[in-house]
Amino acid sequence: MGHYQDLYFEIKNNPKNVRFEDLDKLLQKFGGFERRTPRSGSSHYTYSHPDLFEILTIPKERPLKIIYVKKAIKALEAVIDELNN
Repeated sequence: MGHYQDLYFEIKNNPKNVRFEDLDKLLQKFGGFERRTPRSGSSHYTYSHPDLFEILTIPKERPLKIIYVKKAIKALEAVIDELNN
């Protein structure tokens, strides 16, 4: 998990210019989120986790807006906290 932890801290400390692919990888591989691909005509991917009520919606754009990155980090931290309890 060392690579994903490094990626997590890199994104958390600098939420600007984050690539969608990096955030997607972090949510799926490190956080255990499930991704649903958009339906036709949409560019927004949705992420859900069995331990969370909230569903994340993130557009695939370059670079991602900081608000989407911060929401993803907050959801990821909620999952990590849930695992530690």
